[in-house]
Amino acid sequence: MTPITKAVFPVAGMGTRFLPATKASPKEMLPIVDKPLIQYAVEEAAAAGITQMIFVTGRNKRAIEDHFDKNYELEAELEARGKDKLLEEVRQVIPSGISCIYIRQADTLGLGHAILCARPAVGREPFAVLLADDLIDANPPVLRQMLEVYEEKRCSMLGVQEVAPQETGQYGIVKIDGDGEGVRRVIDIVEKPRPSEAPSTLGVVGRYILTPRIFDHLERLTPGAGGELQLTDGIAALAKEEPVMAFEFSGTRYDCGSKLGYLKAMVAYGLKHAEVGQEFGNYLAGLGRSLAGARAQRSSARP
Repeated sequence: MTPITKAVFPVAGMGTRFLPATKASPKEMLPIVDKPLIQYAVEEAAAAGITQMIFVTGRNKRAIEDHFDKNYELEAELEARGKDKLLEEVRQVIPSGISCIYIRQADTLGLGHAILCARPAVGREPFAVLLADDLIDANPPVLRQMLEVYEEKRCSMLGVQEVAPQETGQYGIVKIDGDGEGVRRVIDIVEKPRPSEAPSTLGVVGRYILTPRIFDHLERLTPGAGGELQLTDGIAALAKEEPVMAFEFSGTRYDCGSKLGYLKAMVAYGLKHAEVGQEFGNYLAGLGRSLAGARAQRSSARP
């Protein structure tokens, strides 16, 4: 029984939806309060027992490597100033016992291609994939939830959640075997179908556990629209050969690949933040009262 110790983080995308903020800075380094998105993903993986973090990077992504590297000058400065709390937080960016591997994806040819680039580092072992855009507030963390089920099922698994019918065109949508909730076998998966053609309303979000057999299917894929290799197509082929399970996780997901989802995450995590949460909550409550008062004035002024 091979334990899962490796996680792949595809971080080579250009982040065009957040331009100009992402012109020179990776979208994965966008902060939620005081911590970048990629750090939340790495912490989730570490909490699930992952010890090898494999980043598939691209141009202008050096900030990610620098973030997970030791900064001797900064640590010395914080220590000299007696800022022990900040010093400890900086040192804990990468927990003890964690190693990082960086692989360059020279051409951004889709998520399937990014996963295929990780093959030399993954080898013939099952592995996890986390997309930092999908920030999921869950206890226990989603990847840990999935690995607990994996210990029983011993097969590939996809994190899924119910999506609105009109939103199926934004997700890979799974066709499942049978009804109910929890863990069900995937019969097929369709990339971004129109609502009328969607096999269900279960959308795949950015958490996967995959067997190494996925690499063989990704190698045989024919590039689709835009010349990209879709991970969805590789999983569809894998599901015809061996079991692939859909796992409905417990937790709140924020789509931080969109501006609205990012703002929602900022508010939710800001309210929970130990340092500023209470004051931020008071500010939002006051803002809400002001907006309600303004709406009431506009309403009473109408003839």
